[in-house]
Amino acid sequence: MPEAHPLIEQYQALLEVSEAIARHPDLPALLKDLARRLPRIIPVNFVGLSLYDPERQVMRLHSLEANVPADIIGGHEDELDATPAGLVWETQQPLLIRNLSDERRWPQVIARMQEDGVRSCCLLPLTSSARKLGVLEFASLQADAYGKTDLDFLQQVGRQVAVAVDNVLNREAASASQQDVERQRDRFGLLLRMTNAMVSKLELRELFSAVSLSLREVVPQEYASLLLYDSEQNRFRLHALDFPDNKGLLAEGLTTDATDSPAAVALRTKRPVVAGEEELAAFEHEVIRLLLQKGFKSLCSLPLLSKDRALGCLSLGSRRAKAFSPSDVEFLSQVAGQIALAVANSLAYQEITQLKDRLAKEKLYLEEEIQTAYNFEEIVGESKPLKRLLKQVQTVAPTDSTVLILGETGSGKELIARALHNLSDRKDRTFVKLNCAAIPTGLLESELFGHEKGAFTGAISTKIGRFELADRGTIFLDEVGEIPLELQVKLLRVLQEQEFERLGSTRTVRVDVRVVAATNRDLSQMVEEQKFRSDLYYRLNVFPLTVPPLRERVEDIPVLVRHFVQKFGMRMKKRIETIPAESMKALQRYSWPGNVRELENFIERSVILTAGADLFVPLSELKPHQAVSGNGVPTTLEEAEREHILKTLRETNWTIGGAAGAAARLGLKRTTLQSRMQKLGITRPR
Repeated sequence: MPEAHPLIEQYQALLEVSEAIARHPDLPALLKDLARRLPRIIPVNFVGLSLYDPERQVMRLHSLEANVPADIIGGHEDELDATPAGLVWETQQPLLIRNLSDERRWPQVIARMQEDGVRSCCLLPLTSSARKLGVLEFASLQADAYGKTDLDFLQQVGRQVAVAVDNVLNREAASASQQDVERQRDRFGLLLRMTNAMVSKLELRELFSAVSLSLREVVPQEYASLLLYDSEQNRFRLHALDFPDNKGLLAEGLTTDATDSPAAVALRTKRPVVAGEEELAAFEHEVIRLLLQKGFKSLCSLPLLSKDRALGCLSLGSRRAKAFSPSDVEFLSQVAGQIALAVANSLAYQEITQLKDRLAKEKLYLEEEIQTAYNFEEIVGESKPLKRLLKQVQTVAPTDSTVLILGETGSGKELIARALHNLSDRKDRTFVKLNCAAIPTGLLESELFGHEKGAFTGAISTKIGRFELADRGTIFLDEVGEIPLELQVKLLRVLQEQEFERLGSTRTVRVDVRVVAATNRDLSQMVEEQKFRSDLYYRLNVFPLTVPPLRERVEDIPVLVRHFVQKFGMRMKKRIETIPAESMKALQRYSWPGNVRELENFIERSVILTAGADLFVPLSELKPHQAVSGNGVPTTLEEAEREHILKTLRETNWTIGGAAGAAARLGLKRTTLQSRMQKLGITRPR
């Protein structure tokens, strides 16, 4: 059979190239087919395709196929002036290198080719009607393998390959465009769902839970957290978390330092921060250390900005390197903007709810106070002991100092506390009172500091404590000596730091409260008996006020009697015009162990019993053994003992212990004297 003419073989090869182009839609398969077919026509051992990347302005080796054993590594990228493909692409002229050993340009690329045994090559520009695509490369293990005839043939092959490359790139661009359209559709859908969720879900944790699942579909990631920033403490609070591989390592409510983390950088710069594995390793933050241990290699932290104020951060993590592209960051910034709006709305909602609850609570307290029998204007009396006390009240009221009010039961300690509040700069805020002896010990902490929902059995909702309710106002703690030792530590912290935590919460609540305490017990003796903390006693005893008992202000009794008669007469619609003189003297002679409260109750009972214009006083109810003579001389053993102890205390300037103290003069132990003083209601005057 006659041998085929070379031109016929070339035409036949071109037809086969056309068929191969039609048969192979992907470029690597096409090049592999060319590397198999072309050696029948010309010496070809390698066929390569380099494409130009306009964004990075480099030539990238897209595919490389061989028909000889070779360790082929694709994907090389080179600057235009560092590779012969760059020269061919720029000049659009073919290039023949007859012997690579004589070529001094492009040393790195030539060295790679020589490692595969290449000795000569031919490079052809690939150009469509619309653009310059790249370069088609043919290489041979022979030196000087290609002549002019070969070049003409290879150029024809190159024209056909250019059409195939252009078609493939157009399909890829169309596919990428379609994917981009679908991606944008998904992202806009997520933003729309977020907007709808913001309308229906005011609770931020529910909103984040709804968003994070959809977010994982649009931007693949395995960790999402919502951090809210506390500017006062410079700390982040983990408000919401979506971390399937958590296994209890992180918990919502966790607080961490707002330093040394990508989130801290994003918060400070108010710009997104994308960190790879190497950048993450530079941070010492415990959460970042944990994520690295879990195999995370990428993290994106985005600030939540509201009116140029950073509320916190949205952080996303992935186990893939370079997981967050610039387009992803741009989209996530939009998501962060939506979440920031939700955070601002949620915080505003919470603040409004708290203020609403607080106003409702204050209204209840104010209604209770309106019904209270005593108020500041009803401090009635003209005696010197009372005037001295009121002068001290006027002195200390404008300050924010803690005041300890001492006095017997019923002497009017609450009236003095209210006077302190009404004369202070806090008079427009709430006056909150609490009788510490009236609350069961187990519930006293909750009553003072509040509790979170589920903090203990029966805590079915969050409760605001009295201290939080009294913020910027005054709290009056009556019977403060009844507070148990274990709770005194927390009370001391409030007095010193003005902060506390609700039961069942780790969040610190800061308040601005003035504390006024009262007791009818001897706290100094309780300190000695280790029933009351000394540090708390000294913190309460900043400015002690002693309310004199009614028996030490006998001249105030007529004024008080007339006041109470008028008060109860108006309430009961009785017109009482006179008080018998003998009745008034009897009232003055009585020692009133229950003080003003006992006198008030007695007068109320007298008004009830009165039928005419003269007050009827049931004198038989005033026990004779507690009476004193008109000249003030004690008529009972108890009164005589009390007067003798008082006289001795005055003579020793109220010094109880020591060789020259009152206890030694009376022949008693110091503790015995203190016990007798407490029983007889003897307290040291201010």
